[in-house]
Amino acid sequence: MVVPRYPAFNIYSRVAHRTTSLGPLYVATAARDLGGWDVEVIDENNYRELAPRTDDGAPDHRALQELRPADVVGLYGGLSSTAPRLYQVARFYRSLGIATIAGGQHFCGDNIAEALGNNIDVVVTGEGEEVISELLPAMLSGDAVSGIDGIAYLKNGEVVQTPDREPLTDFDRFPLPDFSLVRYAKIKVYPINWTRGCGMDCEFCTVKGKPRAQSTERVFQQIRYLVEQRDAREFFLVDDLFGQHRREALRLCDMLADYQARAGVRTGMPVQIRLDRARDSELLRAMRRAGIHSVAVGFESPIEEELEAMNKKLKPEQMVSLARLFRKAGFLVHGMFIFGYPLDGDGGFEMPTAQKVKRFRRFIRSSRIDTVQILLPVPLPGTEMMERLKRQNRVYPTELVGWEYYDGNFPLFEPDSPTTPEQLQLAMRRIMGRFYRFRSMFLVGLYTLVFPTVIFRAHNLKKGFWKWYRYWRNSIIRFGGWRTLKRWTEELEKGVFSDKLERAKRTLAAQATPGTTHHDIEKS
Repeated sequence: MVVPRYPAFNIYSRVAHRTTSLGPLYVATAARDLGGWDVEVIDENNYRELAPRTDDGAPDHRALQELRPADVVGLYGGLSSTAPRLYQVARFYRSLGIATIAGGQHFCGDNIAEALGNNIDVVVTGEGEEVISELLPAMLSGDAVSGIDGIAYLKNGEVVQTPDREPLTDFDRFPLPDFSLVRYAKIKVYPINWTRGCGMDCEFCTVKGKPRAQSTERVFQQIRYLVEQRDAREFFLVDDLFGQHRREALRLCDMLADYQARAGVRTGMPVQIRLDRARDSELLRAMRRAGIHSVAVGFESPIEEELEAMNKKLKPEQMVSLARLFRKAGFLVHGMFIFGYPLDGDGGFEMPTAQKVKRFRRFIRSSRIDTVQILLPVPLPGTEMMERLKRQNRVYPTELVGWEYYDGNFPLFEPDSPTTPEQLQLAMRRIMGRFYRFRSMFLVGLYTLVFPTVIFRAHNLKKGFWKWYRYWRNSIIRFGGWRTLKRWTEELEKGVFSDKLERAKRTLAAQATPGTTHHDIEKS
């Protein structure tokens, strides 16, 4: 299994060096349990310096193939931005006559044909744990794969897609993910999955469907195993909505708290959670006891009209008060935002870019959140947002602005008037640049110096330490964020995105002109 590397340095690069993708690991572990199969995962984003590399620093798959020849290679397409690298790796292995399989959220609709035309033998169109147990033996023996549900392949040059499988619900019949299969990696943050699917139905999100949860005991078993066998201390629950099964969330928190007290260990596990859970004081207390001190919240936007377009139900003023409740309960709050979300284009609402920037800054300041992530809207394949923007003829052609730019750092469609795509990207950088600043380096030193004074004056040592730690920790992260933003800006200036953007804008404008031919567009 290969997890393709990101196309360029971005805000996820640092954490990617410390963790791995969970989906490929589930599939690899299921394949491991097939008789006679040896399995390994190569995560190109978490790949040790001493491992075989090419001149540009990428994993050297030719050397890897010489060390341990593969009969079948699976490629993870969970991120659209890594699709070009995925096809590059697939082309290499197909040139050696090796069978290739791809799966992940990127492969839906027209992207299935795109993948099959880019050296992929079979595309898995849903969850892979069941499919892989049928697909691997068939591919290696040369048997027909036509009787396997949940896949797509080429037959006489035409795409054949078999019936979809029902979503998995009985997770206990599959083995727990085996992190030892990830070769040449150094994992510090272990991803954990509890629930698949999400019922919030946000327009921009690919995670849909009725939530399907593993048993609480199974989740606890996995965390305990990783603590005892791999000395793990840091975890990340990849679910979108922690606490949506409230009673089971309380049970898990109690199990983790009891285990940590008996074993004498402390673990940390940030979770993604809905804002309205801030009102549940019992759940918040249980989370703190379990070692959950950080929450990631999808605020998305402080602009009411944009929230309505996303199918979000909260108002901006409600979000501020709820964020403060999380903070008051002792949680570090990471806010995730989308800047410049596209509306329906009916002309009923317009806001200058500078005013939007002020709204975002004011909201971040008022809610007093600890860290922020500002991204641009990404019309991901298979989302309602992508379909709406396509109908409006606003999406830049992917043959001009390729999948490698689908990481939230680049404008990918014509934004709402009066904003230009260049203004959109610059505004995002300005908001992040105001939050993550060089001067935070001096604050780190200041908070370090005042630490003895804070502890001496604190009436409650635990609360005093936590208050000091919050400001000290945030200053370190803000300085680190400034360095990351600076490096990302340098990488951005090296690229050719601006030229591609100009051509994409001209092409889109020409397509919207009646009577325009393909020759006219190319000439333009």
